[in-house]
Amino acid sequence: MDLQHLLVFVAAGLLLNLAPGPDVVFIVTQSVRGGVRAGIAAAAGITAGCFVHILAAALGLSALVAASATAFTVLKWVGAAYLVWVGLKMLRSRGPAALAQAGEGAASPLALRQVFVQGFGTNVLNPKVALFFLAFLPQFITPAMPHKTLAFLGLGLLFNFNALWVDIGWALAAAWLARRVGAVRRVMGGLERVAGCMFLAFGLKLALTDNPSA
Repeated sequence: MDLQHLLVFVAAGLLLNLAPGPDVVFIVTQSVRGGVRAGIAAAAGITAGCFVHILAAALGLSALVAASATAFTVLKWVGAAYLVWVGLKMLRSRGPAALAQAGEGAASPLALRQVFVQGFGTNVLNPKVALFFLAFLPQFITPAMPHKTLAFLGLGLLFNFNALWVDIGWALAAAWLARRVGAVRRVMGGLERVAGCMFLAFGLKLALTDNPSA
């Protein structure tokens, strides 16, 4: 790939990662609740989940999921159930009281591990992420390119590396606002409720997603 196409790939990836979605909502919510470290743990978990999808897509497993109605349906319902569970957990939180330490990095190591695992789960159980990599990355791999699997892995790793810094940026911005802006911090008390509703919507939307091979 020449430099021009590589820059187009990087720019497109950054724009896609800046768009709000389940991952961004999760990172922002965790940053507000537990500070920068919690937000970075969420971003790291999501990035780890993306690595699984990239490897699966490079090896053809994601194509198999997309082609198999049964495999896609099973993963779809597991992912939808997980997103709904995360949403319900956010709705049942203590609200403003849970945000008293927001932006101060007060999350314990155990809590950070739990955030990482939740971030990993919200990403790796979403078949739409696998389908995204199958649809997006091949556009930048020419038929004449040797070692297409390695090229796929390389582009996937580059995309994920850039996404990690965007996600960390979301975490830093959310924690900074929660800590320094009093009015915003008070409003953040309702953010987890809003995020919970959004995760419920994401889960329902995923449950209603049709198999692309159908």
